[in-house]
Amino acid sequence: METIEPSQQNSTEDSQELKAWIFDIQRYSINDGPGIRTTVFFKGCPLRCLWCDNPESQYQLPQLFYFESLCTKCHRCIPVCPNNAISVGPDNSVITNRELCNACGTCTEVCPNEARVITGRLMTVAEVLEVIKQDAPFYRNSDGGMTASGGEAGSQPEFLTELFKRCRENGIHTTLDTTGHVKWDTLEKILEYTDLVLFDMKHIDPTKHKELTGLDNNLILENARKIAQSGKPMWARFPLIPGCNDSNENITAVGEFVFDLGLKQIDILPYHRLGTGKYERLDMEYPLPDAKPYTEEQLDEIKFRLESTGLEVRVA
Repeated sequence: METIEPSQQNSTEDSQELKAWIFDIQRYSINDGPGIRTTVFFKGCPLRCLWCDNPESQYQLPQLFYFESLCTKCHRCIPVCPNNAISVGPDNSVITNRELCNACGTCTEVCPNEARVITGRLMTVAEVLEVIKQDAPFYRNSDGGMTASGGEAGSQPEFLTELFKRCRENGIHTTLDTTGHVKWDTLEKILEYTDLVLFDMKHIDPTKHKELTGLDNNLILENARKIAQSGKPMWARFPLIPGCNDSNENITAVGEFVFDLGLKQIDILPYHRLGTGKYERLDMEYPLPDAKPYTEEQLDEIKFRLESTGLEVRVA
């Protein structure tokens, strides 16, 4: 990952060319919309879902990933830190004071083992589009395209709108993977250049939704209704999390809400633990340490309950 200088963090408004904070671009993706796709992951998200598998997506500015298993405790990073954020800890370990660290990347330049990496890069529309266009033949042969995800891609709306517009000009199908927590007037402008919306449905009850994500779902449900009424193609997706939103009551309520939108199917996104290592790299505690992935039998039962609401159900 390219090192980002502190001066770049405030350069978005000064530059004539739109820029956005991106933490990953995943090529040959097959789970973020139809066909083969390139998924662009935007930094910044209004929600704080307990099960978030990309915690580096929540904060919009760059952050430091520390891979402790790669660290040889050479301590080269300590004297070069301009903020004195790095020190020696117990057993000669390396400790980073996250309150002092501004992810300037100076320490990453001297680390011989890439144990310290900056996640988050300021990119222009042209730079992102250049990566997307590399797989254009695969999009054409598979009815694929590009997907904007996050975080919440809608948190950087001007860039996203321009990127989608440029993709459209190049004949590339655009998909927005969204939390739904975006002001409607902002979302409406993005949708003008959006071919498909992937809309996450986490919980129907607003109080429970706030407990699980930090915010209620009033705006989210309202946006889901408006998108459905607009006729814009939309796929409903249901992140299924043990002990959080998998009660029979909520499963049925989610299914009925999606059915009432006029949609015919819903995708289940079963809980997994693939993102737990990222919390360690950010010195964050994982909020669901005891949660376990579902068995096939459990997923079959949930699938059957959703199907009883009249929907076709796919398990991702």
